[in-house]
Formats: sequence, C-alpha cells, structure tokens
Amino acid sequence: MIDLRLLRDNPDAVRASQRTRGADESLVDVLAAADAARREAVQRADDLRAEQKAASQAVRGASPEERPAVLERARGLAAQVKEAEEAEREADAALREAHLTVPNLVHDGVPAGGEDDAVTLRTVGEVPTYDFAVRDHLEIGEALGAIDMERGAKVSGARFYFLTGPGALLEFALAQLAITRAVAAGFTPVVAPSLVGPRAMEGTGFLGAHEEEVYKVERDNLYLVGTSEVALAGMHMDEVLDLSGGPRRYAGWSSCYRREAGSYGKDTRGIIRVHWFDKVEMFSFCPPEEAADEHRRLLAWEEEFLQALELPYRVVDIAAGDLGSSAARKFDIEAWFPSQSTYRELTSTSDCTTFQARRLNIRYRGEDGKPRIAATLNGTLCAIARTIACLLEVHQQADGSVHVPVALRPWLGGVERLTPGMSLAAPLPVPAA
Repeated sequence: MIDLRLLRDNPDAVRASQRTRGADESLVDVLAAADAARREAVQRADDLRAEQKAASQAVRGASPEERPAVLERARGLAAQVKEAEEAEREADAALREAHLTVPNLVHDGVPAGGEDDAVTLRTVGEVPTYDFAVRDHLEIGEALGAIDMERGAKVSGARFYFLTGPGALLEFALAQLAITRAVAAGFTPVVAPSLVGPRAMEGTGFLGAHEEEVYKVERDNLYLVGTSEVALAGMHMDEVLDLSGGPRRYAGWSSCYRREAGSYGKDTRGIIRVHWFDKVEMFSFCPPEEAADEHRRLLAWEEEFLQALELPYRVVDIAAGDLGSSAARKFDIEAWFPSQSTYRELTSTSDCTTFQARRLNIRYRGEDGKPRIAATLNGTLCAIARTIACLLEVHQQADGSVHVPVALRPWLGGVERLTPGMSLAAPLPVPAA
C-alpha cells in the first residue's frame, strides 16, 4: 500500500505516478475520498464515545429528579455510538478496498510506457556465432535425454515437462551454484513453502490484477506461489525486525506455479514459459533510505551469476506500464537465445519500497527506537528451467554436445561437455569447499 500521508500531502505525485504507469488516475480520487470519509467516521465515533462517557458519569451524580432524563440521554448516546462504530467499520473496509487498487509510486527516472518501452542500460558479453545450423533448446535437450515434454503433457497437461538424466543434474547443479553464491554474499538460505494463505499473497501484490495468473486450492483457501518472494515476505509479517546490522537477506528455493493466463501461443515450445518451475529467489528487508543501493546490489549479484554461466545478456530498465503493482522500479536481465536471435528475460529485480511491508505490517526500529515500515526488495538469482534452456542454446556445439561452464563443472562431476548418450552411472564427486 502507498503511504496515506503522502496522498494527503501530495496527491498530484500519486496522480503523476498513475499517468506514468498508464493507470487510472481516478482511483487516486476514490482513495482520497475514502480516506477522508474514514477519518470523519473515526472522529464522529470518538466524539460520541466521549459524550457517552460523560453521560455515564452524569448518571452517577444525578439527583432522583434528574436521573430519568440523564439515563435516557445515556441510552440514546449508546445507540448512537453503536451506529457510529458500525459506520467506522464500513469506512475502514471501504478505505482498504480503495487502498488496494492503487499501485506503488514509481521512482523518478523510470521510463514511461509499456512492454516495448524498456530502456537498455548495458549489454554484456558477445553474442555467439555458429558455423552450423542452430537448434533450439528443446531439440538439444531431447537429443541429450534431458527434457521430456511429451510425457510431461501426458502426466500433467500442456506446459509441463520432465527433466531427465543430464537435465535433472543441471537443475541440481544450478540450484547448488546459486545457493552457494548467495550464502557467500551473506544471504540466509531458506527452503520456502509453495502454498501460502491469502494474506501473504495479497500483501505481496499477487492478487487483484494478477489473480488470473495464480493457482488457488479452493478447498483449503491456499494459493500456489509464482515465486518464493511471497513466502519470504510473509515470513516476517506482524514483526519488528532488527536491521541494525544491515539488510536482512534470504535466498529462497521453492517450486513455483503460474497459470500464464493470456499467454497462449507465446513460447509454447519447450521450457521457456511453463506452468511449473523451480527458482532461487533473493529477498531483502532494509530501511527505506537504503533500498536504492540494495536494489543495485541485487542486480550486481544477478549479473555475476550470469557471467559465471558464460551467458551474454543485457540489463533493461522496465517501463512503468510493465511494472507489477508492488514495484517502484524493476531491472530485468535478458539473456541471448540463439534460436530466436533475441534477448529474453532470465532474471529480474524489483524495489518494492514500503509497499508490501505496509500491507504485511513488517517494521524495524529506527535509530530513535521507534518502529518504522521496512522496505522490501526481491531478485531472481536463477529461474532454473529457463536458465537450462538458455544454457543449452548458447553453449551448443556442432557435434550435438553442450559446453559446461567452468563454474558449473564442480556440481556436474567435473564434466566439460554434456553429450548424447553420456553415462551417468559413475558417482559424482563432491565439490571442494
């Protein structure tokens, strides 16, 4: 949620953010009216309670002649208080409903526009060239015995898959590499639940406009997460954190589920856009004034990971109209996919300022000892299925093998290439500490 004090002090800034997003400015006026109505309802209820208290005290001091009239006034005030408290509850509900419709304020400098208006900040690495016919990741993965889409569809339906043999080993290797690097950078590793309650899902901004993308278990009123960001944020709801030693950082692993509503016909071949995948997600809690610097650090860790995988990529500043409701700014890293001759999103990192923490009541103690709303940030370190797809394509060789980046080799028994029909029988050595 946005800060209502900002809305009261500078409603034009909130309207300007809505314009930059291409969102409905009238929602700001609805929220402002709901806020005013709620404050008025609270004041009326407070005033009536004060009158009721005074009337109750008057009853005790009234003479026998005055007592009936004073009692009647006290009864009347009690009824008015009851009505005012009900009006206050209704005003609270109306304010929350209006509050949830207004997305986070975008940062200054975020590009205006939509999906096609992202700004490239830098390009890193050379786009590879090949002296043979380039194959896509599915053709390569099937030849290696690494990906089985047909049986995935047979068992679970479209956009599901099996990772088999070297594909499964790549999954584990990427997860190990990501977690190891995150721990070395000071993150606490977390295996996070994939099922969460409505409050965590709503608090992180994944209901409302994004509800069609979410799987819900109706019988249990639980949601399957599309990212461990949801569980990691919810882990500290209604808590006051100690951030005196710096940001609190988690690296969460979980399976993720997305309905991909409205994306039919887009990337339906292979494992680039699927309904289920595993992911290592970075998540950080910090004071709001440190959030911009923390955002840059998350981006740097993502870049270092892709460099370790020897993948060419570019960093883009996402336009306001393509931001999620919680994000004030988002950087995507798009890696090169040879079969499509283009860059595609592989990771992203978002600064959500105090938007999620205000919804989830996550605070920290300032230098004065008073609790304040924390900032939250997230960044994908490795979306494993899509990363496997990119690795197979970028590192493909003319003979059908796939080059293994040096950083991954310790987790794959030291092999330098994945080859069709390769033996997996020999035990893999444990990487050195």
